[in-house]
Amino acid sequence: DGVTEVLAHRSDTLQDKFVEVPCSEDYESHKRFAGCTPRKCGRGVTDAVITREEAERIRRIAERGLSLGGSDGGASILDLHSGALSLGKHFVNLYRYFGDKIQDIFTEEDFALYRDVRQRIQQRIAQVFGISSSALYLTKPTFFSRMNSTGAKTTHDEYWHPHVDKVTYGSFDYTSLLYLSDYSKDFGGGRFVFMDADSNKTVEPRAGRVSFFTSGSENLHRVERVQWGTRFAITISFSCDPQHGIGDPGVA
Repeated sequence: DGVTEVLAHRSDTLQDKFVEVPCSEDYESHKRFAGCTPRKCGRGVTDAVITREEAERIRRIAERGLSLGGSDGGASILDLHSGALSLGKHFVNLYRYFGDKIQDIFTEEDFALYRDVRQRIQQRIAQVFGISSSALYLTKPTFFSRMNSTGAKTTHDEYWHPHVDKVTYGSFDYTSLLYLSDYSKDFGGGRFVFMDADSNKTVEPRAGRVSFFTSGSENLHRVERVQWGTRFAITISFSCDPQHGIGDPGVA
């Protein structure tokens, strides 16, 4: 894998760590939004936005939702916005599949916490990149992921390939990950890797840690395969384009 540098160790408690990198040209092929489309690009890590206790509460939401399904392969997802839930080799719509029973699974407090956490991450991204928080729109897909060492059964399970979010999802301008479990304690492998020309820069997950970055090719990345245990995270992404905006989920 070439030279690997650790950008954030699990044992670190980081107030704010930010590394600026030159922007790629990916944004040029999309409509630009003044005061939002990245002109300053890079990646940040903070342990000061979400507490470990909040991360544990969010993880319990993920565990409850994912307990209703789960992929046959090693990667399961739950999207509270669209209702997409891994089930075997496919996806089902959680809200249609379980109907009114959904209110026994998620409470209004769960959604309020989710919303609050999302807003704080959004504000931190806006602050670091020098843009207005109101210029950012939550976009899809925004989802929980649960990864373990089970072998992949479909291409959806193969999360370890290098990719660029802006290329994969045109709507993404800023991506964030909130980690809900601890590297080397809850799982082995599963580190997040930025793949730069000269070296790899890794982020070791810890509960409550937020990793965020501009979504273009300047931040080509992958996740190492999980070797043992279970890794929980939530991906929360933002667009500068209001047409790609989605609302927060809630109990209907």
